[in-house]
Amino acid sequence: MKAKDVHELSTDELTRKAGDLKDELFKLRFQSATGQLENPMRIRDVKKSIARVKTVLRERELKAQQG
Repeated sequence: MKAKDVHELSTDELTRKAGDLKDELFKLRFQSATGQLENPMRIRDVKKSIARVKTVLRERELKAQQG
C-alpha cells in the first residue's frame, strides 16, 4: 500500500484498514512459526503498511488538535 493511497482514505477506513492489517500480520506470523509461509517479505510489507496507516492517523489527530 502506497502512502498516496493511505492519505486518500477516510479516518474510519484507516481505522478498519489498520485492524485488517494487524489480523493479517498475526496470520502471517502464525504461518511463519509453523513453516507454511511462502513469502517472508510479506511480513515486512504488512508491518510497513501498518506504520503508514498509523502515521496518517496520528497526523490527522494532531491537525485536529491544532485547529
